[in-house]
Amino acid sequence: MEHCYELSDAQWEQVQPVLLSGRPGTPGINTDNRLFINVVLWILWTGSPWRALPERFGKWNSVYRRFARWA
Repeated sequence: MEHCYELSDAQWEQVQPVLLSGRPGTPGINTDNRLFINVVLWILWTGSPWRALPERFGKWNSVYRRFARWA
C-alpha cells in the first residue's frame, strides 16, 4: 500500500537518474535510495522528530546522519 508520502513508481523513475550513488563500497551511502527519499518525505509530511522514525525505515540516527551529509 502506497502512502501519500511515498514516491510512486512513475515519480521514482523521474528522480532516480539525478541521485548520486556515492562512492562504491561506502556503507550506507548507496543503499536503497528510494527508501531514503521516502524517509525524508515522511519526516516532512509528519513533522515528527528524527527519533520518532518508525523502525521499518532503519535506525533513526543512521538515517539522520545520511540526511545531514546529503543536505
